[in-house]
Amino acid sequence: MAFHYSKRKLKPREEEEMGELNIVPYLDILMNLILFMLLSINGLAAFGILNVSAPGYGGPSTTVAPQENPEQPRLVLSVLISKKGHFVNSENAILGQDGAPSVPLKADGSYDYAALNAQMVKLKSAFPSETKVIVAADPEIPYDALIQTMDALRETRDTSRRLLFPDVTLGAL
Repeated sequence: MAFHYSKRKLKPREEEEMGELNIVPYLDILMNLILFMLLSINGLAAFGILNVSAPGYGGPSTTVAPQENPEQPRLVLSVLISKKGHFVNSENAILGQDGAPSVPLKADGSYDYAALNAQMVKLKSAFPSETKVIVAADPEIPYDALIQTMDALRETRDTSRRLLFPDVTLGAL
């Protein structure tokens, strides 16, 4: 009786082949999601755009047009948002009294945007040709207060929606 080795045992056993991870479908889905997000953000950003100018540095340039009516005084209006309320000042003087805010906070501690809007209506009636206002805020002021202040400065709150001071420039303290 002869002893035979089995051929199965003599052959080296082949390792089971490990399949590579196919990430192409995953990358296709990811790229489609990224493109969709970019396009949708671009479309939605148009709804939240506020036209605001950056503050200018340096003196007035020579290309500035002369004032149309030199007899009428110019109103360089600026509004400061602080923790005490809104300080409204013009080129010559602060419109509040004794360092108090022009539009103080309400009794509950919130800003009085209706009173600010009423004061802007009065200023607009005194200076109908002015459209510019400079808005500055303390660093601790919430962003929502800045936006609502700009809304109160831009147009009236009644149904007529007349423009008051639409040219807003953000100023630094």
